Amino acid sequence: MSKNLIIYYSRKGENYFGGDIRSVPKGNTEYVAEYISEAVGGDLFEIETVREYSKDYMECTREAKDELSNKARPELKRYLDSIDGYDNVFICGPCWWGTYPMAVFSQIEKIDWTGKKVFPVMTHEGSGLGSSVRDLRNACKGASVDSDLAIEGSSAAGSSAKVSKWAKGCVE
Repeated sequence: MSKNLIIYYSRKGENYFGGDIRSVPKGNTEYVAEYISEAVGGDLFEIETVREYSKDYMECTREAKDELSNKARPELKRYLDSIDGYDNVFICGPCWWGTYPMAVFSQIEKIDWTGKKVFPVMTHEGSGLGSSVRDLRNACKGASVDSDLAIEGSSAAGSSAKVSKWAKGCVE
């Protein structure tokens, strides 16, 4: 039986929901990551930055855009050194300016991806997967980047059935 890892970054607090900004105790991507873990089993690894992003949503989007423009790799509180024990890796994050937050790349660029199956997952409010699949193919050298999933952030909390069906299909 294959072993699964779910790497995710998720924003708690102020988030964008179809035109409104509201505060949430759990980020949209965290729901999706947990649903994947529940569906196929697997270890969860949350990416957390040393320097927190602004609590203000609009300021956070400016910070994210600056990081993308500068190809920044924010320092993380902890890193995975290896994924040797895993066959499948789900990489989950919100779509920030068309791709994953730069903090996701801070982690994934430190790993040997040879022989792994990678499944991109994005939460979004209209931008879908953006360039995330291409960006993972470039960052995860040696991996097979397979089936992907885009979940509208405002429906993430209620997406258990959709996410579960997709995740099970990935690892069959």
